[in-house]
Amino acid sequence: MGRVTILRDLIGIIKDKASQSKAALVSNPQTSSLHLALLRATTHDPFTAPDPRHLAALLSFGHSSRATASTAIEALMDRLQTTRDASVSIKCLITVHHIIKGGSFILQDQLSVYPSAGGRNYLKLSNFRDNTTSLTWELSSWVRWYALYLENLLSTSRVLGFFLCSTSSSVDTDKQEEKVSSLVNSELLKEINSLVNLLEQISKSPDYLHANGNILVDDVLGLVGEDYLSSVNEVSIRVCEFRERLSCLSFVDSVELVCALKRLEDCKERLSSLSQMKKALIETVWGSITEIKDQVGNSKVYREEGRLLTMGSRNKVSESARFGERVLKYGDSVKFSSGRFLSFGNASYESVNPSII
Repeated sequence: MGRVTILRDLIGIIKDKASQSKAALVSNPQTSSLHLALLRATTHDPFTAPDPRHLAALLSFGHSSRATASTAIEALMDRLQTTRDASVSIKCLITVHHIIKGGSFILQDQLSVYPSAGGRNYLKLSNFRDNTTSLTWELSSWVRWYALYLENLLSTSRVLGFFLCSTSSSVDTDKQEEKVSSLVNSELLKEINSLVNLLEQISKSPDYLHANGNILVDDVLGLVGEDYLSSVNEVSIRVCEFRERLSCLSFVDSVELVCALKRLEDCKERLSSLSQMKKALIETVWGSITEIKDQVGNSKVYREEGRLLTMGSRNKVSESARFGERVLKYGDSVKFSSGRFLSFGNASYESVNPSII
């Protein structure tokens, strides 16, 4: 096994040198530096992470024209799809992750096209296998999981309207809370369900035996751990908003919210070992999630479920008789999705979103 590993590493070094030489000699002079930066960032060595200098060189092409950014993403995705080497695949995925986190808007925009434009999904690597050694076989499971995680991250970012965890699209907390408070319940539930899907995918990270302590796996876990903190923060904002809306949630919305929070609780134990940073904040968020789930379950879901069972035995009321109950009278208040009130009995009102009216 030791000889096989040494031979494989030697072949990998030769491949890297040959590819870089070919890129320098054959590639278009305008794109040769791009291809060289990509090849240098995604070598065959399973014991070295992508060099920050080479990643920075690759990300710098996002500050050029849109055509150059498109070429960079196309070259990255082609390398990801054509390689059968687990180390190269993970390094390509790490590069994708760095684009999401720190790439320019143009580069991120070109990247977001791939899973959502109706064409080929370049992050679909569910059949990836590298059985050369026990290490590459185990790294293959990380490739499959990481690719699906990044696909979920892009999907969640589209739902939220900004790139989650991106330094270029960081939003002020107050502005973010204001934006969330303007959403209707269905939109807010869609966002929290998408965040739950992402956290569930994080919790499904592979176990590792031979890859324990591997620098590539550690690099991946470091990046995903940062995303976990950002995701928990976004969940916290939306859970706090639902706290304000408990009294005006419908039965259907209440059930959907309880199910989402229950799914989140089910992956708590697995997620707890992911990051040791800001543990007090994370525990506070988990406490809020449990509290809101129990409040909605006890005060809304079960009570409404009982009402639904007995509703059929009530006397039917004519449509004309019910019409009067739906007409607003002077002095009545209307409660919006955000939990804020508008009173028709006085001239002043609070936190009214014109788009809702």
